[in-house]
Amino acid sequence: MAESTDQVTRKLGQFIAGTKTSDIPEWAFEHARVAFMDWIAVTMAGKDDPLVGKLIQYARMMGGQEQATIIGHGMKNNVSHAALINGAASHALDYDDTLVSFLGHPSVTLFPALLALSEWRSETGRDFLAAYLIGLQVGGAVGACASLDHYMAGWHATSTLGHLASAAGCARLLGLDEDSCVHALGIGATQSSGLKRVFGSMCKPFHAGRSSQSGLMAALLARDGFTSAEDILEGPQGFFQVLKGSVNEDALSLLGMGWDVQNLTQKYHASCHATHSPLEAALAVVNEQGIAVETIQAIYVHSSQLALDAAGKIHPSTGTEGKFSIPYCVANALLRKETGTQAFTDEKVNDPQVREFMKRIVVELDEEMKALESRVDIETSDGNMYSGFSDILQEIPPLEIKKQRVRSKFMDLCDPVAGPEKTLRLAEAIEHLEELQDMNEITQDLYLDTGETGTKKYLRR
Repeated sequence: MAESTDQVTRKLGQFIAGTKTSDIPEWAFEHARVAFMDWIAVTMAGKDDPLVGKLIQYARMMGGQEQATIIGHGMKNNVSHAALINGAASHALDYDDTLVSFLGHPSVTLFPALLALSEWRSETGRDFLAAYLIGLQVGGAVGACASLDHYMAGWHATSTLGHLASAAGCARLLGLDEDSCVHALGIGATQSSGLKRVFGSMCKPFHAGRSSQSGLMAALLARDGFTSAEDILEGPQGFFQVLKGSVNEDALSLLGMGWDVQNLTQKYHASCHATHSPLEAALAVVNEQGIAVETIQAIYVHSSQLALDAAGKIHPSTGTEGKFSIPYCVANALLRKETGTQAFTDEKVNDPQVREFMKRIVVELDEEMKALESRVDIETSDGNMYSGFSDILQEIPPLEIKKQRVRSKFMDLCDPVAGPEKTLRLAEAIEHLEELQDMNEITQDLYLDTGETGTKKYLRR
């Protein structure tokens, strides 16, 4: 195969190094603040997940300088371990944001490394957010090139693309020149991995932390002159050829002209995003038609192959598996009307009432459904059939509505962990993040010395 002349990797390197912070519109920074508030919320909520405790044990066993905060655990470790642990915590509940062009969850791959690096180097809030926006845009551009072929082949795009997004964001925050940015992308991309086969296990959140950690390593190595291929994406046996994808000139030509952050979709249900459209469609039909749940005879959920691959577990047995089960998520929403973190425990998933209702739910592949679209048909005991449709990725609220909903989610998830006073202080600091001259002003309130209820419980034999 002839050498590629598309220079995709080079174009991205130019974008990372050459974009001026002043070129980024103020509304993009507003969206980035909302994304950061959402990320802090889900990280706080996920901090005590068992997988986080195991990663903390690993980090303590390995040792390391106290450079960056492990959120909510009253401890610090090196920036690498902080990115890994905070990244895994933020994806542990599957309650984090999604971006269509990214083919997955971008913020959990970007913010962990950028926050650790910003705390270590005392970066400003504005530079922190600018690096996030640059990294997000690079991840989205690579995702547009990789396309759904990449995801459908079995790659967990949050992980694979996350390596590149994190490398790009960290390279930007470190102020690397164009050549070093190109090498950072190469170092990040050659580490890219993550298989969808592990969905429903501890490895899915681990992917988020690992991609953030690997991207951080890539940028730090590139800063020190570590080299890689300069055409890692488009070159022979490169990312696109091996992991699926091809050059998308339209996506690349828009670099710097638009900002994907406005298309971020935050979650308001604590489950895989592929469960949200069926859940929303079913709730809408029941509420609009005034259907009593006990009169429902059958529910037919029509979803895409992508959605079924991600959330097609028909017989979940654990809370984690329940997050990837359309039947459970629909049944739980209709019976309990509560879809937050408390809905995804082993006890709730194995509730006999829910298990019985799940037998009435039939999930079917519908070739007409695209991405996360879903149509739901509900049959009642009187013989009537009611239908509803939802495409959660297109139902993105305006910025002001987003701000309100995310702040409410933030208060709900952080208050039990940090207490009302610190939660309010954090929220107000995030809402004025660009004014911060040192990101340590944020991280000092994320330290949270939790004593016996925090880190220490994971270290006992």
